Amino acid sequence: MNLIIKDTAKELGEYAGGLAAKRLNEAIEKNGAARLLVSTGMSQFETLDTLRRADVDWSKVTMFHLDEYIGLEETHPASFIKYLKERFTGFLPKMTVYFVNGLQDPALTIAELTAKIKEAPIDVALIGIGVNGHIAFNDPPADFVTQESYITVRLDTVCKEQQVGEGWFASISDVPDIALSITVSQILASKVIISSVPHAVKADAVYNTVNQEVNVMTPATALKNHPDWTLVLDKNSASKLETV
Repeated sequence: MNLIIKDTAKELGEYAGGLAAKRLNEAIEKNGAARLLVSTGMSQFETLDTLRRADVDWSKVTMFHLDEYIGLEETHPASFIKYLKERFTGFLPKMTVYFVNGLQDPALTIAELTAKIKEAPIDVALIGIGVNGHIAFNDPPADFVTQESYITVRLDTVCKEQQVGEGWFASISDVPDIALSITVSQILASKVIISSVPHAVKADAVYNTVNQEVNVMTPATALKNHPDWTLVLDKNSASKLETV
């Protein structure tokens, strides 16, 4: 684990987005193309803003995203497809994009995404960490065993509370129970993982991730098994670590 602590969320995003761009360009130079995995949520605002402005040949980049609620229309404020179109992919029309379609049969979505994501390794994965320690929608206890690429998952209460707290839903009862999520094993198959985790609300999750042994109740601990994982924090999210 490479641990980087910046003063603010803006500085965090500039660092993480710049690092992601550098790694994408390295992959393009080596292989002629690059594959990118992207998180959503408030924690990724600054990182994606920096990355979309970077000097990258986006016509050579293929992007996947992590997860989507089942049955949620793209017009809903909480739709991750809507999020990405408004904050990232909409600015990069030359990039090839594979969204997680939560409106069709989940088995069909899983089959389609699996076929595409298995074509080649992911070069750069931007993986946030949730308040409950989740990565993607792999809430505790997360499935560390499955070798599937995408699965259906049931969201726990803490995860739902985070979605409400970030303003995506008016109440917990409005948050869908079921979502489609990329799996932990598929995330770990990425060549490079960069985790942007700002804000004080993530301080406990960050502390647990850094200090606990790998365990399914803090799913982000699985990232410590990856040989090239960079965890980028701000002063607020790092406030409970002894290194601050």
